[in-house]
Amino acid sequence: MKKFDELIKVMAKLRDPQNGCPWDKKQTPESIRPHMIEEVYEVCEAITLKNDKYLKEELGDLLLHIVFQSQMAKEKSSFDIEDVVENVINKLKRRHPHIFGDTNAETASDVEHNWEKIKRKEKSHRKSILTGLPKDLPALIKARRIQSKAATVGFDWENTKDTFAKLKEELQEFEQEFEKNDKEKMSEEMGDLLFAMVNVARKLEIDPEFALLHTIKKFIKRFQYIEDNLQEKLFSSELDELEYFWEKAKDEI
Repeated sequence: MKKFDELIKVMAKLRDPQNGCPWDKKQTPESIRPHMIEEVYEVCEAITLKNDKYLKEELGDLLLHIVFQSQMAKEKSSFDIEDVVENVINKLKRRHPHIFGDTNAETASDVEHNWEKIKRKEKSHRKSILTGLPKDLPALIKARRIQSKAATVGFDWENTKDTFAKLKEELQEFEQEFEKNDKEKMSEEMGDLLFAMVNVARKLEIDPEFALLHTIKKFIKRFQYIEDNLQEKLFSSELDELEYFWEKAKDEI
């Protein structure tokens, strides 16, 4: 913890009105927000790559932003890093009564159910358990979180096969609107189809965001294989030729 204390002191020195760093002194909570968001995504990338060295570095960068925001809050007498740490300790203890209290929770589902019940009491001003998620959260992540929250009160499919049936139903409804060429209805049904697909992924404990990102990366590699082979001919090639190299890419990549 001495190192953590040192980090706090270093941040305070960088923000010192007289002798601090010109760049750090200039920053506001709003100005460093984009950088903080970027660091979160870099942490996620390190986890995806299973690169511990990279993860250690990116967690440090993210921690820097937490300390940075806390230091700016302290300067306006709002709160400091100790308040942040104390708040999360108290929250963890409150929401884990099966560890720090006398509540029973045998499974992860029991824990999630209790967590939402406790959170509902703490956030009594919220009208729904589905509120509270960031508005700008990526849609796939948001869909999964909403479905998970609904599941904590039992609003969920009993088994995974039921989600497949729903997925097929939504695909059929989308095809029907496609045949009618109704763009507005197609958009609505596409949303339902994607939501149903996320439900399948959730029941199978597959992260849809990660799965889609993996497919995107795979597509990029295979398309770049086509570019490397066709080079200047890329823009004049027929679809058959593009598909030929695509199939070759599937075999090699």
